[in-house]
Amino acid sequence: MTKQERATRTRQALIRSAAVVFEQHGYAQARLTLISSGAGVSTGALHFHFENKAAVAEAVVAEASRGLRDMSAAIRRRTDTALQALVDTSHALMELLRGDPVSRAGFRLSCDGERAAAPDLRMEWHHRVRELLDEAAAAGSLADDIAREDAAAATVAVTAGFEVLGRHDSEWLSPNRLTGFWQLLLPRLAAAKTLPLLDPAGTGAVASIRAPALAASAVGEAEETAALTAEPT
Repeated sequence: MTKQERATRTRQALIRSAAVVFEQHGYAQARLTLISSGAGVSTGALHFHFENKAAVAEAVVAEASRGLRDMSAAIRRRTDTALQALVDTSHALMELLRGDPVSRAGFRLSCDGERAAAPDLRMEWHHRVRELLDEAAAAGSLADDIAREDAAAATVAVTAGFEVLGRHDSEWLSPNRLTGFWQLLLPRLAAAKTLPLLDPAGTGAVASIRAPALAASAVGEAEETAALTAEPT
């Protein structure tokens, strides 16, 4: 392994460890010693990559943002229609929030006001929802009297609400919860010719996200254990 590869792995380990620590302790109470020990490196190694705690938090949010964009693009490539892509992307987002500590911490850091962190992931999500609805409208997949901004607002409000509620009860992030929402909304949202073609539970495109999310969960649990058992210095 080259020096650059080791540095990249160390940086990623620090980001994931930081996500676990921010999730467990909040930004204000998170300590750099917990983050470094959770990644299996010294605080000196942490400072080689990040100037301070704010820089670590910004890296967590940026990594979560990248994951959101990559996931959305991958889902769209695997689906035939924009409206199904919207349903599938929302399910994949819930998968990430269940299984990936970086996604969970990124949303919390960027949206909760504990500290200002760009980008705002909920605004990014709103933008992507609106893009897919615009694409669906252009394809004639939406009901004629649907206001796209209202549909986008409803989708973002529900999914963002699930994200917040899911911090304390993971059942809010379950596929059944989101499927129920789409069962309610799709008959109002979709054109009559399109509705029978849609699956509110998501299609096989979501399964492509599931395995990486579960792998991320296993890594996150290991890092959480390390962070919680490490002795601060």
